[in-house]
Amino acid sequence: MNNQNQLYDIGVIGLGVMGKNLALNIVDNQYRVAAFDLDEHKVKDTVRQEELERKQYLKQHRQPRLVGCNNLSEVLSSLEKPRILLLSVPAGGPVDGVCQALIEAGIERDDIVIDTGNSLWTDTVEREQRYSKDFLFFSCAVSGGEVGARFGPSLMPSGSLTAWNRIEPIWQAIAAKVDASTGLPIERFEPGNPVKEGEPCTTYIGPAGSGHYVKMVHNGIEYADMQLICEAYHLLSQGLGLSASEVADVFAKWNQGSLNSYLMEISADVLKQADPLTGAPLVEMILDKAGQKGTGLWTAVSSLQIGCPAPTIAEAVYARAVSTQKSQRQQLSQLLAGPADNSDAELDKQAFIDQLENALYCAKVSCYAQGFQLMAMQAKEQGWQLDFAEIAKIWRAGCIIRATFLQSITQAYQQDSGLENLLMADVFAKALSDKQGNWRIAVSHAVMSGVPAPCISSALAYYDSYRSEVLPASLLQGQRDYFGAHTFERTDKPAGEKYHLNWSSDRKLHKV
Repeated sequence: MNNQNQLYDIGVIGLGVMGKNLALNIVDNQYRVAAFDLDEHKVKDTVRQEELERKQYLKQHRQPRLVGCNNLSEVLSSLEKPRILLLSVPAGGPVDGVCQALIEAGIERDDIVIDTGNSLWTDTVEREQRYSKDFLFFSCAVSGGEVGARFGPSLMPSGSLTAWNRIEPIWQAIAAKVDASTGLPIERFEPGNPVKEGEPCTTYIGPAGSGHYVKMVHNGIEYADMQLICEAYHLLSQGLGLSASEVADVFAKWNQGSLNSYLMEISADVLKQADPLTGAPLVEMILDKAGQKGTGLWTAVSSLQIGCPAPTIAEAVYARAVSTQKSQRQQLSQLLAGPADNSDAELDKQAFIDQLENALYCAKVSCYAQGFQLMAMQAKEQGWQLDFAEIAKIWRAGCIIRATFLQSITQAYQQDSGLENLLMADVFAKALSDKQGNWRIAVSHAVMSGVPAPCISSALAYYDSYRSEVLPASLLQGQRDYFGAHTFERTDKPAGEKYHLNWSSDRKLHKV
């Protein structure tokens, strides 16, 4: 119960994994929190954790920095006005449920309610309009999982600039930090001792919905990045015969170079882990059925709706879907023939490992190019002014796709803010041109050995499509005109002029 004589800086509603850790992060940065959850055990657990950490790490701080509240009315009465409330509840109905409950509890028009869940961006746009007469609805996508929330996430806020100006100091304090010159994360995982130096991984993204859209694309890239690493593992284990531990060593080495990333680091760690029950590699005891929460799907759907090619992101979603078809795969593994047994006895394993490293780097560039192009096309559609250098900067630490690689993307957009496609940046155009031969060898080996590599190969197809001045879409448009009179443009006439051939009779050409 709150001591009514003391008012707090921010309310945190929803004390699940993310909400609890965000609350503890906030108090570590010298802000006072009033916390509430429908589950009173979560409230007590959060209060207990704050007290434990305060006594263990901050002996000079005797006063509680966090208070547990019994209801939303108590949260509102505990906060300095105008109030700031952070929601950490499941996307969808629960967000609106809390908003309605806050209205009933007496929230005021200049109070700020911040949705930090994985909401669909269009829902966020609609909510800002719906609640505009009751309070300032704001949104902030959060990436980094449990550890990121606790010690520094990547934060993607969007909505009212008035709201952003008020919460910016808190957000900059709790966000992950990077070294400005190297782009490397500055990390410290010590309660009560937050990282204060370096550049914060947060920036104002833009109008309502833009932050959640950027986070959605981040998650789509995350799906693809994870699948690319999994395909490399498959090629090294099944295609090359390396043990899980040997693949871990390869990944650990790659992590020292241009493929340095959080996902590469944890992949090596997972592959090294022995199963506590059998002693076998844990990865071989985990059922090969991958789950998903929907943000990768939303990204793929958005790319289709807006007409932006993002095949690698879509293939990553499909790969998870295929993985769930375990029983069919078991049956078809006995029915469908693969390539003849080709042990590749003469294959130079180290040479192939090096080629695959290049292939993985190229596919990663291709994947990020797709994601940034998707954001650019949606921004144009919505009238958003997205700063892609800043977006790349805030992904360098705190989030799941954090990687050294993002420093190069940041610099590419700093040098040319109007860059239409990452493949046009000199640094990437040269790297992919130099490495594409090895990329093709890796894809060819996957095909000839029967190891599925949908993301690595689709990324190559994306690269080849964009480097092709002429595509067979001329035939496709001819087909469309043949059966549906859909017309076509001509290579020798001004752009926009439409023509139709009378295929069914005299085959005369008509300008439409």
